[in-house]
Amino acid sequence: MLDSATIEFIEEHRKDDVRMLALQARKYPSVDMREAVVQIEGWQHACEKLPTWSATKGVVYPPKISMEQCSSEKTAKYKAALVSGRSFADLTGGFGIDFSYICRGFDEAFYIERNERLCEIARSNFSLLGLDKAKVLNGNSEELLASLPQLDWIFVDPARRDGEGRKVVALSDCEPNVVELEEKLLSKASNVMIKTSPLLDITMACRQLCSVVAVHVVAVNNECKELLFVLGGAKNDDCVISCVNILNDGTQEFVFKQHEDSDFKATYCSEVCKYLYEPNASIQKAGCHNVLSQRLGVDKLHPNSQLYTSNELFSHFPGRMFEVVDVLGFSKADIKKVQALQKANITVRNFPESVQQLRKRLKLSDGGDSYIFATTLADGNKVLVICKKMATQK
Repeated sequence: MLDSATIEFIEEHRKDDVRMLALQARKYPSVDMREAVVQIEGWQHACEKLPTWSATKGVVYPPKISMEQCSSEKTAKYKAALVSGRSFADLTGGFGIDFSYICRGFDEAFYIERNERLCEIARSNFSLLGLDKAKVLNGNSEELLASLPQLDWIFVDPARRDGEGRKVVALSDCEPNVVELEEKLLSKASNVMIKTSPLLDITMACRQLCSVVAVHVVAVNNECKELLFVLGGAKNDDCVISCVNILNDGTQEFVFKQHEDSDFKATYCSEVCKYLYEPNASIQKAGCHNVLSQRLGVDKLHPNSQLYTSNELFSHFPGRMFEVVDVLGFSKADIKKVQALQKANITVRNFPESVQQLRKRLKLSDGGDSYIFATTLADGNKVLVICKKMATQK
């Protein structure tokens, strides 16, 4: 898809600053510099996000916006592990990362994309990756849907930008509108997986969609990346929600049913105990704080603090774990004790000051082995919990 001079230039300069290369186009008249910059920038982005693809010689990358919007290799593999069957279609193929992993679990797989250039890229890359079963279709997915055979799974990742390029979140604002298409999708496939923005309100989405049976809240290294809504069969008022945090050396997972958090009540501590826990980003997004407290036997510090404590260590808590060194208030003596640390990692939870304000007040620099949680207890007292971080268990 690229001429030999451009390919050679890309190979020689793939680690260079693309902004500087773009300014040197006149020095290389035989090179398609615009395309070379796209490929070099894409490869650099893929090195971290898509290590398998970046290590595959000859992979062609799309423009920056498609690279930013595509799934990471880690989240694509997670989705692939959830589905399998005879036939599958990705209605919003894009760069093809999700498709390339999901399709491996099926005998027949359809990649659909309305952007002709992305289809060309997909055909080239799928061939390099040995995905011979992939059938690339260029066109409108809603129009092509009727021509597809009956499927086991449909995957759709609605575009989250409007006609003017502005980001949108609500399902009804995305393209295609899966709320309107839900019945048609389920008439064509037994199961449907919808990938959405992590900012989407889970409860609202479950109300808009009539057949949600499962929700997956997916975080990578404690950053919430995407929500997955699995549709299948009749309306389910008690879907299963999986909170997943994919770490570099393992995965944290917490699973509960939608009704449980309202059925359970959290327990609250009268004082901070020996251990302190901070839930990971997927737990925070799902908001399952009551069921987490009851299921794991850990007490909350305050209804709005989203921190937990216990005297016995719960070593597989889905988040960060700390050993409490001291609990201090804001007397002159307490402030002096804190200042003696000189440096610390500060987090605020349900506290009236920002990290920057508190750091300035306490005269502490950032970093070190000490962790301070500035928070509010159930009795309303504002405290500084001094901790040492413990190794995360998977």
